[in-house]
Amino acid sequence: MSGGSGRSDDDPTEEEDDNEDDDAASASCSLVPSPTASASAGASSPRTMTTISRHYFGGDSSADDHVFFIDIIENMREDYGMFVWPCSKVLAEYIWQHRSRFSGVSVVELGAGTSLPGLVAAKVGANVILTDNSYQAEVLDNMKRICDFNKLNCEILGLTWGEWDEPMFNLHPQIVLGADVLYDSTDFDDLFATVAFLLENSPGSVFMTTYHNRSGHHLIEFLMVKWGLKCSKLLDGYSFMPPCKACSLQGNIQLVEITLDKRFSG
Repeated sequence: MSGGSGRSDDDPTEEEDDNEDDDAASASCSLVPSPTASASAGASSPRTMTTISRHYFGGDSSADDHVFFIDIIENMREDYGMFVWPCSKVLAEYIWQHRSRFSGVSVVELGAGTSLPGLVAAKVGANVILTDNSYQAEVLDNMKRICDFNKLNCEILGLTWGEWDEPMFNLHPQIVLGADVLYDSTDFDDLFATVAFLLENSPGSVFMTTYHNRSGHHLIEFLMVKWGLKCSKLLDGYSFMPPCKACSLQGNIQLVEITLDKRFSG
């Protein structure tokens, strides 16, 4: 899944129910025909259906706080990049809770898929470029639809981990995001190579990622050393998730911030 969106082992069709007090949130999911489906499809080829899930942020007791929703178009018949996975929800919540850190900064999301973290970053004032595998046109098209649906102005870019196309050299993000990108171990080396390049291209930048605590930690640690990276922060994802959101998640989800290891940088 090089350059693609991460996934977890949870059911992708699970609906979001983050705001029990809001009528709109209680009806957060609706099935609509995909505009890419063929109108002439026969009975043996049912039309692709999509669902729109609504994700709620804000609403605490702070005087300057506000409430907003991000609507995500998910595809019930496509690949992993068309679902909102639990790690995306955790990373998006972390961004919301640290929103002052994102205001006015440049952000690149890797393997964005349905792009919930990047969209929240854009909503709180970041300049966001959403990226996913260059070879997954349907995912990139859906990212554009989601941005338009939420009236958010994000740049969409095809970026495959480990491939050094010209647009890569023009990226200078202050923050790199990646939700559940540490899923397929065959992609880890390409991912860390891409992350290291982006961090080197932007001194002082950081990579924020959420992942399920699975096997493969030794490989991750080895590759971080290989590419001159280090962990600067590690959090249990449930430690900052509101209870109403945490109760819908499964698995051991961690958030890590990764930076260049100055001992190995030029």
